[in-house]
Amino acid sequence: MPSEFDLIKRFFTRDTPGALLGVGDDAALLAPSPGMVLAVSADMLVEGRHFSPGDGPGSVGHKSLAVNLSDMAAMGAQPRWALLSLALPEADEAWLKGFAGGFFGLAEKFGVELVGGDTTRGPRNISVQIIGEMPADQALRRDGAKAGDEVWVSGRIGTAAAALAYRQGKLELDPLEAASCLPALYVPQPRIALGLALRGIASAAIDISDGLLADLGHILERSEVGAEIAFEALPVNDVIAARLDSDSVRRCVLAGGDDYELCFTAPASRHGEIAALAEALELPLTPIGRITADSGLTVLKNGQPLAVGATGFDHFSE
Repeated sequence: MPSEFDLIKRFFTRDTPGALLGVGDDAALLAPSPGMVLAVSADMLVEGRHFSPGDGPGSVGHKSLAVNLSDMAAMGAQPRWALLSLALPEADEAWLKGFAGGFFGLAEKFGVELVGGDTTRGPRNISVQIIGEMPADQALRRDGAKAGDEVWVSGRIGTAAAALAYRQGKLELDPLEAASCLPALYVPQPRIALGLALRGIASAAIDISDGLLADLGHILERSEVGAEIAFEALPVNDVIAARLDSDSVRRCVLAGGDDYELCFTAPASRHGEIAALAEALELPLTPIGRITADSGLTVLKNGQPLAVGATGFDHFSE
């Protein structure tokens, strides 16, 4: 049976040229680039809550880092370093090899170095801390939305929630439809390039992890404004578009989590720049509504208010 330190050395020790000191000491030593400040975030994935025991370890490794990278994208930060803590029921080398492959495959894509962490025995839990950097005056925050700003979202929303509903037997999809939705759930793509490009353009931003309405609501609360969004403007894939008469599918779009797309606001005067950005990044960017001076969030369908139930995922109410 390999020891804890054997596992760390074999699966998680890599060169870290961007750190003053990486894995192997009691703490890593890091320094931001000149003129930059650090952005720091953390997320935990719990087996049975955020992923299933039967999920492929490669997708679990990918997603554990992707959800943290999405936080960096939402802040307009360039990701630099990560710390990884694992609780494992056993030293399953095949699982660890697959997990490390998914984790480092995404880390290398975005230039992220693993500089430390911890391992222990217990129910499988994964905790990742991500550290990025950006100029202090260019951070994308939640408190900058102004009345008259447009509300935008990237990509297609509701897809991951639809995939989860399918996996749970709550939504019927044929094999081709399922195949078009499942990658959004298992291997979400963090929008780092978009976040960096929105510096100086967006007035506020957040990633859609708990549901569009819930996450947009955080911007509204911090910015002390309201919003109106048009249901028919929401960008969805063809599988969802064919099922929008279903209440459960509408909930996937409005309140489904795990999209990891960006929701952001920007002055209407920047509309053309954002449209050009969508073309340059080859990423759909869709205006879905506007910020209002009055508080509250209204969803309109064909100009009429749409009754909305739950607005998003809450770990302590589900």
